[in-house]
Amino acid sequence: MTAASGTPKRTLPQPPERHHRDIQGGAARAAVLGVSDGLVTNVSLILGVAGASTTVGLIRVAGLAGLLAGAFSMAAGEYVSMKAQTELLERELEMERLELRRSPEAETAELAQLYESRGVDPAVAGELAAEMMRTPELALQTHAREELGVDPGALGNPYQAAGASATSFAAGAVVPLLPWFVAHGTAAIVASLVLGAVAAVLIGVALARYTGRSALRSALRQLTVTVAAAGVTYCLGALVGTHLN
Repeated sequence: MTAASGTPKRTLPQPPERHHRDIQGGAARAAVLGVSDGLVTNVSLILGVAGASTTVGLIRVAGLAGLLAGAFSMAAGEYVSMKAQTELLERELEMERLELRRSPEAETAELAQLYESRGVDPAVAGELAAEMMRTPELALQTHAREELGVDPGALGNPYQAAGASATSFAAGAVVPLLPWFVAHGTAAIVASLVLGAVAAVLIGVALARYTGRSALRSALRQLTVTVAAAGVTYCLGALVGTHLN
């Protein structure tokens, strides 16, 4: 009870317990794409350079350069993309907040019409819209979800997405580079390709668990893409190396 009016204080209902993964925040998407891109990019780069040159130091430098350049590039791109998306959504939410203050009746009618268009009885739709509009925060959340399709409390974190993207890219890119610190020549090439293939299968299986798709199909798809990219760049590197030599 409030001291001034004696009326009960209205509080927002607690959000329901989540039973699904949060796939809109950006970090999970960036991490999944990053580790796959890092693996495919660097195994292709390393084997491409290995096809053109047998100098171990050059291959190591190329692999490290690919890892660092790719990680920073992915982080920068993810940050700019997520930041722009967040700023756009924040602008839309602010415009919606202003409209709710300026024209609450029109916004109530708009929300009622939206419920009616989804098959809700007009009388019930009007009551539901009026109930949602009683609390400003709830009204904004409702309009944002119904009109914009976004959750005001889950717009995504650009810094988190950038960090996840850089870290995951580096994790994928380092796998085919490891053999070149302990071996050279054909042994290193084979080891790099084998490690890349194993990592590709594991990524495919992880993606299948995340998406609910067939693990075998996802693993084969990831393996095919990785091996094909590595094979093409190795052949091109060998062709270029032959002409240079």
